[in-house]
Amino acid sequence: MKIQAWFKSGSPWIWLNAAAVSTSLIMVFGLLALIMVRGLGFFWPSDVQVLDYVDENQKQIRLMGEIWGDGDVSRQTLLENGVKLDTDDEFITRYTLKTGNRDIYGADFRLILKPFIQSTDLPDDAMVVVRREWGNFYGFLDSIKEKDNKLALANDQLWPELEKRTARVLALHDQIVEIQKSDIGDVNHELEKLRLKKRRYELDNKLTQARITELAQARKIQDDRYAEIQKRLNELNQDIVRDSVIVRIADGQTKEISLDKVVKVYQPNQMSVFSKLGTYFANIWEFVSDEPREANTEGGVFPAIFGTVMMVMIMAVLVTPLGVIAAVYLREYAKQGPLTRTIRIAVNNLAGVPSIVYGVFGLGFFVYFLGGNIDRLFFSEGLPAPTFGTPGILWSSLTLAILTLPVVIVATEEGLSRIPKSIREGSLALGATKFETLWRTIIPMSSPAIMTGLILAVARAAGEVAPLMLVGVVKLAPSLPLDGNAPFVHLDRKFMHLGFHIYDVGFQSPNVEAARPLVYATSLLLVLVIIALNIVAIGIRNRLREKYRALES
Repeated sequence: MKIQAWFKSGSPWIWLNAAAVSTSLIMVFGLLALIMVRGLGFFWPSDVQVLDYVDENQKQIRLMGEIWGDGDVSRQTLLENGVKLDTDDEFITRYTLKTGNRDIYGADFRLILKPFIQSTDLPDDAMVVVRREWGNFYGFLDSIKEKDNKLALANDQLWPELEKRTARVLALHDQIVEIQKSDIGDVNHELEKLRLKKRRYELDNKLTQARITELAQARKIQDDRYAEIQKRLNELNQDIVRDSVIVRIADGQTKEISLDKVVKVYQPNQMSVFSKLGTYFANIWEFVSDEPREANTEGGVFPAIFGTVMMVMIMAVLVTPLGVIAAVYLREYAKQGPLTRTIRIAVNNLAGVPSIVYGVFGLGFFVYFLGGNIDRLFFSEGLPAPTFGTPGILWSSLTLAILTLPVVIVATEEGLSRIPKSIREGSLALGATKFETLWRTIIPMSSPAIMTGLILAVARAAGEVAPLMLVGVVKLAPSLPLDGNAPFVHLDRKFMHLGFHIYDVGFQSPNVEAARPLVYATSLLLVLVIIALNIVAIGIRNRLREKYRALES
C-alpha cells in the first residue's frame, strides 16, 4: 500500500525527471570537457624527443618528434601483422609520434611500439620550424645563409640571429599580404567595374567613341597604379627570399629551408613553463585570427568564424520580422477556424522537415530562380558569369531563415497569447486603433518571447551544415563578404562556415592524424560562438522582460 501511495503521490516521476535532467547535464558537460581537453591541448608546445628505435625490420633508426598520443594494442594483433615481440605482455603500448618533415619522410606521423624504444633524449637545441607548406620540421639548427652565403656565427649566436631574421621575414610577409589583398584587390575591383560598365554600354547600344576613350583613360590609370604596386611587390618578394636556414635532422641529413616559408621557430625543450604558456596563448590567438593553410589542416579559422557570425546575423534580421508578422496575423487578425488551425499544424510540421530539403529548396528557388532572374534584370552585363544566380551568403541566410521560421512563429504566438485581454481592451478604450495597440503595447510586451524564438533560431541555424553545402558555403573563400570595396557588404559572395570546416577537416583531409585535434578545436570554437550569440540575445531578452514585467502583472 505504501508503494502504491508513493506512486500516486508523483514522487517517483519527480525523481525520474531529475535523474534524466542530471544525466543529460552530465553527458553535455562531459562532451564539452572532452572537446576542451582534446582541442585546447593541441596548442601546447610539447617537448621534442629524440628516440633510438628498432623498427619492424630490426633496423636501428633515430627518430625525432612530439608524442601526440598513446594506446594499447593486443599482442595477438601485432603477431598477426608480422611483428616479432620479445615480451609476453598481453597488451603493448603504442605511441603516435609526430615526426613532421613530410617532404623527407612522406608522412607526418609514425606509430612506434614502446618495447622497441631503446633510449630517449630531450636535447635542449631541438627546434621546431612551423612552415607554410609541408607542415612542421623537426631538427637542429646548423647554420644560417644570406643570399647563398653562410654566416660566420658562433653556435651561441645562431639562435638569436635566426629569431631576428625570422621576425624580419614575417614583417615583410605581412606587407606582401596587405598589398595583395588591399592594393591589388582594389585595382582588380576597379578594373572589373570598368569591364562591366563597358559591357553595359554595349548592351544598351550607347558605347560611343567618347565613352570608349573615357574608359580607356580610366583603365590606363588603374594599369599604371597596378604597375607601381607590382614593382613594390617585386622588391618585397626579392627581399623576403634573402635568408634561409640549414637544419640537421635526427639521422644526420640536412635540409635548407627558406625563411619566407616559415611561420615561426622555437625550441620547446629550452622553454620555461611561462614561456610555454605565452606560446600556448599565441597559438590559440593565431588559430582564432589567422587564415587556414595546408588544405585547412594548418593555420587559423578566422574566415570561418566571420562567415558563421555574419550569416547568423543576416538570418536573424530576415527571420525576425517574417516570423513576427506571421504570428501576429495568425493570432490577432486571422479568423480562428479550421483553416487557421491547419496553417498552425503546417507551421509546426515544417520544423520537422529535414534540413537538406530546405537546402534543395534554397538552391532551386533562391539561387536558380530568384538569383537567375535578378541577374537577367539587373546584372545582365556580367552574364554568363552569374552574380546572384550562384550560391552565396544571402541565399544561405534566406534558406536558414525559412528553416527557422516555424520556431519564431510558435514562440511569438505563445508570447502574444500570454498578454492579458484587459490590456488590449484598455488600449482600445482609450481610443487607440487595433494596429496602434499591437504596435505600441502588445508587440513590445511580447518582445521577450520574440527574443526566445530568435535564440532558438540562432542556436539551430549556427550549427546547420547540410543546406549550406548547397547554397553558399565553400572549403576556402578567397575574400570575405565584408570589405572596403563598395558596396562593402557583398551578399553574393561565397563564405566559410565553422560547421562545414569541421566536416571538411574531419572527413576530407588527406592527413587524418594532423586534422583530428583541429576538429576538436573547431568544434569547441563553434560551441563558444553559439554560446556568445545566445548570451547576447538572452541579455536583450532579460532587459525587455524586466522592462515589461510591471505591465504583465
